[in-house]
Amino acid sequence: MLLARTGADVTVVERLDRVGGRSSTIEAEGGYRFDMGPTFFLYPRVLSDIFAACGKDLSREVDLIRLDPQYHLIFEAGGELHASPNQTKMAEQVAKLSPADAANLPRFMSDNRRKLEAFRPVLEKAFNSVFDLVDPALLKSLPLMRPHQSVDADLSRYFADPRVRLAFSFQSKYLGMSPFRCPSLFTILSFMEYEFGVHHPRGGTGAVMAAMAKAATEMGVRIRLNEPVEEILFEGRKATGVRTNAGEYKADALVINSDFAQTMTNLVPNHLRKRWTDEKIGRKKFSCSTFMLYLGIEGTLPDLAHHTIYLTKDYARNIKDIEDGLELPAEPSFYVQNACVTDPGLAPPGHSTLYVLVPVAHRMDVIDWTREQARYRALVLKRLERIGLTDIEKRIRYEKVLTPQGWEDDMQIYRGATFNLAHSLDQMLHLRPRNKFEDLEGVYLVGGGTHPGSGLPVIFESARITSRLMADQLGLSQNWEPGTLMAAGQSALVEERVS
Repeated sequence: MLLARTGADVTVVERLDRVGGRSSTIEAEGGYRFDMGPTFFLYPRVLSDIFAACGKDLSREVDLIRLDPQYHLIFEAGGELHASPNQTKMAEQVAKLSPADAANLPRFMSDNRRKLEAFRPVLEKAFNSVFDLVDPALLKSLPLMRPHQSVDADLSRYFADPRVRLAFSFQSKYLGMSPFRCPSLFTILSFMEYEFGVHHPRGGTGAVMAAMAKAATEMGVRIRLNEPVEEILFEGRKATGVRTNAGEYKADALVINSDFAQTMTNLVPNHLRKRWTDEKIGRKKFSCSTFMLYLGIEGTLPDLAHHTIYLTKDYARNIKDIEDGLELPAEPSFYVQNACVTDPGLAPPGHSTLYVLVPVAHRMDVIDWTREQARYRALVLKRLERIGLTDIEKRIRYEKVLTPQGWEDDMQIYRGATFNLAHSLDQMLHLRPRNKFEDLEGVYLVGGGTHPGSGLPVIFESARITSRLMADQLGLSQNWEPGTLMAAGQSALVEERVS
């Protein structure tokens, strides 16, 4: 969309029969529709500004439903929490677990509001070298970042009850990381949920991707579906186009938005890369993966929340099992989306869709998923009884299972690491693959594998950074719609607060 706005002649080459990749829609037999990956749609303002910069209105194209409660947290250790963006209601919920912690909620919100405001300029700009670390905005934000503390450690300054800390730290799983290792910067993830809300796009997250494809097509972009890229064409180190089963596409510049590590190790000759060789990629830290069940269910589930998160009693052990990757968690935490309670059109009348996600290790050649899949499916269905789903198996009318091996084979994700490169301190900012990819000429990156990182709002921000870089370096017009934040060179990350 943004490149078309600059006047560039844009062709999107897509391996699948639909747009969106891991954010697309599974159109299943029987009339069931599922989100493939992300189901929490957070902070739509970044994408809204991208639409506005292109002279379009996101709110006209996608019906974004704000959820309250945002999700239902159930703690195996005891207690529950109906998370609400309404601060009064949220304080009442936290007080049921810990009255003292509820009193600290306003301070947590205020401190993280300042943290986000301080770090916002860092999220907006490219980091092309170590010298960018002396950026005044970054240096100014450091006292608020506490970079050597984890999310859990930082939250302990506000919340003594470990269940409350979990309620404000499970969001590190959006990055595929443990709250005990994830840098404390990322307390802003839970803050943003409560400040700006959790939304459900009617039709699912894939509906957002379809709306973007529609907007891009209207702007002259050509989208070629069912065309896997078989080869990236090079003259020396400069990418000059791609070859698919339909022929060759020549280009002045190439934007890669497929999985970074998978693309590099499969489509770019190793000798062309210096900083990101196969060997060096193999030594990087990658996020966790997920074991998925997509279930079409006969009957409705009106008492089950749109989003339910079940947090196991020994959460630290659960995380260790995932990070070590030596065995599958025996008593895992899990997440269930019952989208039809909000959006009944995702299933046939009188039926429901259930999306079940269990965090597990990415593929490490230790766990044989061809042997473990059936056993783990049975274990997960048994775990669902903990949230009242006691008769689900006999009501299943459609089922799809996706393991880390499936994420790698079917969705072309390196090691099945669904959240890409981990967001540890040694893999952030200039230490991530750069938006203008440093190992090749004429190659740009967008997505979770580059700066700023994973999560849809941040990925959309990577598109803004990369589009500006391309426009500058290729001499294209930055003709963003006047009056938009895109045109002003500003981010939308600190607007539309909830009282």
